[in-house]
Amino acid sequence: MILKSMAVGDIGANCYILGCPETKEAMVVDPGAEARRILATVKEMGVRVRFIVLTHGHLDHIGDVEEVRRETGAKVLIHEQDADCLTNPKKNLSAFFALPVQGEPADRLLHDGEEIKVGSRSCKVLHTPGHTAGGICLSFPGGVITGDTLFAGSVGRTDFPGGSMDVLLDSIRGKLLGLDPATLVYPGHGPSSTIGEEKENNPFL
Repeated sequence: MILKSMAVGDIGANCYILGCPETKEAMVVDPGAEARRILATVKEMGVRVRFIVLTHGHLDHIGDVEEVRRETGAKVLIHEQDADCLTNPKKNLSAFFALPVQGEPADRLLHDGEEIKVGSRSCKVLHTPGHTAGGICLSFPGGVITGDTLFAGSVGRTDFPGGSMDVLLDSIRGKLLGLDPATLVYPGHGPSSTIGEEKENNPFL
């Protein structure tokens, strides 16, 4: 799997580009801002974006979805329980800022356990509610993109509408901590880690 990461926007949300080295098909995960930079990176990598996958529906992870969708023709995928975030500025929290984000509906709604394929490679959708009702992680051989579910040394905040610390911790313990300890954790903000490191040392777990 080809993997490229970049922190975008004022609060540094991590955007990831995952690709198949054989077919050069790819997905962009969480294009929250800086669409021009993301698209330039896609061009440098020489990949064709088939999907835009969203780990959840908050502004800092969906802010530039429409520009990336328009420029690439990629299909937008989000979990069914966060689908309204794409079209409702109150749901994605952008209504509280100067430039509300109100885009088009998703092309495909995701469910727990399904596979997203790019070329000969695939990611498995792990529904991990708690930060939002429709939060997901994306598991692939050797790694997992955790969005705002699990961070290095921390977990996602749960004080937004739809959040629950009890639900979040259940999601992490039920869906993530059983992965191989060597699995690399690629979070929605901040540095990477491993499942083993978080299981052993994360104070929230």
